[in-house]
Amino acid sequence: MKTAVLALTRGGRKLARHLSTALKAEIINLEGRNIKTAIRELWPHYEGFIFIMAAGIVVRIIAPLLQDKKTDPGIVVMDEAGRYAISLLAGHLGGANELARAAAEAADGQAVITTSSDTLGLTPLDLWAGFQRLRLVKGSFITLSAKLVNNGRLKVHLDNIRGELPPDFEAADCAQADIIISNRRQAADAAILCPRNIILGIGCNRGVKVKDVESAVDEICRELNLLRPAIDSLASIDLKADEEGLLDFARQNELPINFYSAARLNTVKGIQQSATVYRYTGAYGVAEPAAILESTADHLLCRKKKWRDVTIAVAERPTIITPEYKNTKN
Repeated sequence: MKTAVLALTRGGRKLARHLSTALKAEIINLEGRNIKTAIRELWPHYEGFIFIMAAGIVVRIIAPLLQDKKTDPGIVVMDEAGRYAISLLAGHLGGANELARAAAEAADGQAVITTSSDTLGLTPLDLWAGFQRLRLVKGSFITLSAKLVNNGRLKVHLDNIRGELPPDFEAADCAQADIIISNRRQAADAAILCPRNIILGIGCNRGVKVKDVESAVDEICRELNLLRPAIDSLASIDLKADEEGLLDFARQNELPINFYSAARLNTVKGIQQSATVYRYTGAYGVAEPAAILESTADHLLCRKKKWRDVTIAVAERPTIITPEYKNTKN
């Protein structure tokens, strides 16, 4: 976690030097600088900030910079004696709770954590979901966390997902669940956490348009009742590594795309082979073996489906849930 330490007083700067060594953080020299301007310039470049100064000063400075709990940096405020390290902002997703604990330990002080799940010893749902690579596509972490705090547990339905839930999560039928963990559309009113475990193997004609790839992906997701956020990555043959329409689709949807040689694709057994594809690429198939290789699955969720310029096969990476979580920024 890239962290900046800032102080205004002589005593604060002494503590900043100590924290810099202990936490491998960077000291920001504020002497002669406008503090508001300095923080605004630094804001995009650090994942965490430790301010050794009054909390009121920090609140007024950072307020105009706040955008989203998913992207805001973790903010910790300390007194110059190091007695208290207060997790002020982005305690879970921004890592401020863990940063406050680390700073307090380094200064021989006390961390002040106010998030309810931490103080009550409950699972921090947003951290757990992030660590398990689950994306909230319906519902609110705030609402769900409040229900967990008020009831002491959440009812969770696993849809074709294996594994073990945290101790304060209770397995439940779909109709009774507070949360459904699934990569498919659901009719129930529950919140949905979507695993990112769908892999698309894609073959395409030279010069394919991004809109044609988009249309084909939409259609196959509708046919399989899949949630689009479940798509984790794309795969194709290395001959398509410069195919602009395919690359643009990957960029626009923020999806990684990996390419495999014909020789590697040909190691996959049980695919639908094509003499035409082999003549042009040296591979007996592209979409199906690419999906298998990328997903590490032993079978396809959906064999290749053809459009005019696009061919797609779908694989589902095995997903196993565990109770484990940690701050992914550390």
